[in-house]
Amino acid sequence: MIPKTFASRFPLLAITLSIYVWGSLHAQESTSPPWFERSIVGMEVGPTGAQFGYSDSTDARYCKQWNGREIVQKCVEANAEYLVLWLRDGDYAYYNSMLLPKAPGLGDRDPLREAIEEANKYGLPLISYCVVQQAGNFLAEHPQWQMRGFDGNPIGRFCFNSGYLEAIKQLVAEQLAYGIDGFHIDMLDQGFGKPYGCWCETCSQLFSDRFGGNMPTGATWDSNWDNMLDFRYDTSQQFEQELVAYIKSINPRATVDFNYHGTPPFSFEVGHRPVQHASNADFVTGETGVWGFSALGVGLNAEFYRASTPGVPFQVAIQRGVRMYHDQTTRPLNDMRWETLTLLAHGAFVTMIDKTAFDGSLDPVAYERIGEVLGEAREKREHFGHQPVYDLGLYFSSRTRDWVGREEPAKYFQSFQGAHQACAMEHLQFGVLLDESISLERLKTFPVVCLPNASILSSIEVTLFTQYVSEGGKLLITGQTGQFDAMGEPLKDSAIADLIGSHVARHLETEDNWVSFDASLTLSDPAKRLIEGLRSDWKFLVKGPATVYEPTTAEPLGRLYAPDRTQRQIDGKMHTDWPMSASESVGPAVLLNRVGKGVVVTCAASPDYATASEHALVEDRILFRNLFRMLQPDSRVTISAPANVEAVVTDDPASRTLRIHFLAYNPTPRVTPRTNRPYTLPGLIEDLPIFRVSIELHTSFRDVESVSSKTRLRIVDNTIEATIEDIHDVVLVRY
Repeated sequence: MIPKTFASRFPLLAITLSIYVWGSLHAQESTSPPWFERSIVGMEVGPTGAQFGYSDSTDARYCKQWNGREIVQKCVEANAEYLVLWLRDGDYAYYNSMLLPKAPGLGDRDPLREAIEEANKYGLPLISYCVVQQAGNFLAEHPQWQMRGFDGNPIGRFCFNSGYLEAIKQLVAEQLAYGIDGFHIDMLDQGFGKPYGCWCETCSQLFSDRFGGNMPTGATWDSNWDNMLDFRYDTSQQFEQELVAYIKSINPRATVDFNYHGTPPFSFEVGHRPVQHASNADFVTGETGVWGFSALGVGLNAEFYRASTPGVPFQVAIQRGVRMYHDQTTRPLNDMRWETLTLLAHGAFVTMIDKTAFDGSLDPVAYERIGEVLGEAREKREHFGHQPVYDLGLYFSSRTRDWVGREEPAKYFQSFQGAHQACAMEHLQFGVLLDESISLERLKTFPVVCLPNASILSSIEVTLFTQYVSEGGKLLITGQTGQFDAMGEPLKDSAIADLIGSHVARHLETEDNWVSFDASLTLSDPAKRLIEGLRSDWKFLVKGPATVYEPTTAEPLGRLYAPDRTQRQIDGKMHTDWPMSASESVGPAVLLNRVGKGVVVTCAASPDYATASEHALVEDRILFRNLFRMLQPDSRVTISAPANVEAVVTDDPASRTLRIHFLAYNPTPRVTPRTNRPYTLPGLIEDLPIFRVSIELHTSFRDVESVSSKTRLRIVDNTIEATIEDIHDVVLVRY
């Protein structure tokens, strides 16, 4: 049904929409799966020139060459299986809108109509890229919908509790009338830093109605701020759910996804919880890119998206540009290959983003390279999307993110991201566990669960971890896990002291902490794994949070050292940002505890945090690996490869085939940038590498082959050795 109020205000659009609804109801009889379940690679195309808003509406040069028909043709030639086409931003519509002005260079043309007609020839799904949160001319025209800070001043963003939702509904309705296949909504965020909105009259009243009091006066980090966080999260969720419901009421087969920012490095400021805001549409869409998320963020983000919406396809958007979406640069072919194939190996479907020139014209070299990348992905389709084989699950605590990380979330993220980095560089197969969706069944899908400095643990979480270990699970704990209450305040002891087998004597207030392990001591069998690859009785820096433990039932191993401090540092006259040398031993470095049928290994220091720190040592990640091997000496597949090569193992039980993907990150070196020295910009991958790997299997197998004919294989007993000459190859093991 078309709402009467809408029909009275926009009669022509209502007639058009009614015709479309009639047609779509008949189209629902189709039993074909939705486009996102049958596609692995596609493209997004948008213009460059109005992305920052408030552009000159009289500049007829902008988008003069923007041509929907040509865009579709080029995307089809580039092997795209769907197209996400930019239809609306903060200034313009890129079609004949009755609600918004068109980009000035379009004149009388309707690029969306052109694109729809051309896409229909190829059966190419066409998705609207619809911006909902961007300052620009539209916000300036509707100041009544603007967010306000706690001081009452406008903060340049749309309030999601305002009448803006009804305006967006009208906008998506007229786009649906064209016959598009769905929407990518960018994005339901509430900002990326101060000021944190919104304190407008509407939000203030809704908050008062719900909680019975006034909004806090900023980020007060008390019980009322806890209410405020819930209010902010729920506001974003409600907007998403109402918009999805409205779109589905018009066309149930139209897909909806939202640009998602629930992963590190994003925190409460954005207004996304990892699970709460991933699951409000047909699938979740995130983004990667070395320029903003690091090379390691590619695989980590993919697994994070998988965990946030288990069992549902997940999309990851990448770009052809070197640094940012609109920078008009084009990456080398192998750089784009590496990122695309890494995401596919981790089970994502991938959208390559192109931003056109100012006049809307397309870069021929970019499309040539994109075509090669997407073509290779489609040729290798059968090797993607299989069941992951996990060694351990990395536990992410959004409560710790919010209430210990607070306005410095990297304090928490560094442990989680460092644990992932250690896994990737030591070739341990990892997945992600999220506190919002934790269950015993989910825990049991991992032979080992790692709690990387998960400072806040609820009683429910403690009960689940205890049951998991008691029934045979293995727990790896680092830093100050379980040592803070729900509001981020220190506890006297860890909430999981019984699992650790030790009491907390004190937190170390320092980060430049040290450990050592003496190989001359008589060690139990699991503990022998702890010293592999580490120098005996050598103190090495493990930067990050640390705890002085007093063992009860746990076996203590190694030594933890506090750092030296100069007298000026003791007097508070000199900073402690740079590490000092080790001082006296303050307690054990590692604790080994048996609980029921399971085992718990606790590191008093934070090798995960250290691995991701500015003072990372190779020994830090070796220590992390050894802690894991204490718990799990023999994985199903053990891989040895260079540290810059990521390995991803998947299983296809139906064909009894293991696939081991190898992905070489092989960038060129770079100089220091113009600003923010001494930090360096990431390099680009130009050349094909050559590297050797070995795969040790702890089960028998029938035969082995590689996808690439260039790869040389050699089998010795249960070990497969391979020499690979490419960014990516897959070794197939049939068992």
